[in-house]
Amino acid sequence: MTARLILAGTTALFAAGAAFAADDELLVFDYSGFEDPAFHSKYIEQHGQSPAFAFFGDEEEAFQKLRSGFRADVSHVCAGSVTKWIESGIVEPWDTSKISAWGDLNADLTGTDVTDVSAEVYFVPTDFGSTAIAYNTEEVDDADLATLDIFLNPNYAGRVTLPDNVDDAYALAYLATGTQNWATATDQQFAAASDWLRAVHPNLRTYWVDPAELAQLLASGEVVVSWAWNETLPTMVDAGFPIGFQREPVQGSSLWLCGYVNLADGEGSEEKAYDFLNAMLDPSSTEPLLEAGYGHANAKAMAAYGEEALTEVGLGPIDAPVLAQLPMPNELRERQSAEFEKIKAGF
Repeated sequence: MTARLILAGTTALFAAGAAFAADDELLVFDYSGFEDPAFHSKYIEQHGQSPAFAFFGDEEEAFQKLRSGFRADVSHVCAGSVTKWIESGIVEPWDTSKISAWGDLNADLTGTDVTDVSAEVYFVPTDFGSTAIAYNTEEVDDADLATLDIFLNPNYAGRVTLPDNVDDAYALAYLATGTQNWATATDQQFAAASDWLRAVHPNLRTYWVDPAELAQLLASGEVVVSWAWNETLPTMVDAGFPIGFQREPVQGSSLWLCGYVNLADGEGSEEKAYDFLNAMLDPSSTEPLLEAGYGHANAKAMAAYGEEALTEVGLGPIDAPVLAQLPMPNELRERQSAEFEKIKAGF
């Protein structure tokens, strides 16, 4: 996942790199929307104000800006980009002994693929979500939802959409072709996933760019089947739309996760960097994140909300395979990006 926008369209209001006037001893590089004070209320209690924030539109933009000399102290990043950022030398390890909730984090989000890309911890997950089949319950046959091949189903030709996001698209394609761990994907598995996406392409109405666009496509009836983030479920339910969210087709669904890295050339307070991360992981942040459609990496805090509440936002337990969108070899990610652009262009 390269961008998870809480406030769709807000990014355009801010130039990348423009910072809020706030605590000048800590600069957080982030997606627009994550500056919400409710997400780091403990930091405000400690220091009387929020840290300063600078914004980027997507992770490649953030990466290039940091490589060009922009200085920040911590940055939000999703797991698919972690390996590239580590290999570039722009991040340094976290000291987990300074992370108060480290022992309470969801073990599925702190597995070796995430935190042990090398011997040290470079990435600490804070927020996550699921990606699955969002569909119009009045237009889609329940039997068709048993398989991810619904995206190939000619009955829905021209009324299907995928995200314009290489990580989400390939997560779907790998699952559909029987691969549940993309970090170890072989050339044959990559080719099978690419061929599946190529076969789906003619069945699509469009590739959706952000949640607001997807909501409009569903609400207008232009689209009845989509590969979508879980935030789509509560958004459309609140709008009174007949929405379903199928996370249990036979091939499964995916889980994306994002978190923070400690930037190597930051000029601010290292102590406050840990204060910010600890605030993001504090139980006080769980409810605001859930209200925004995001899961919280603090599993102990999440458990307090119960299965029903988590299911309502598309994050409840399921009985189906899950592809976790964990870091992958950078070479594979670059191949996927190049191939996805060709597929979208019809080649």
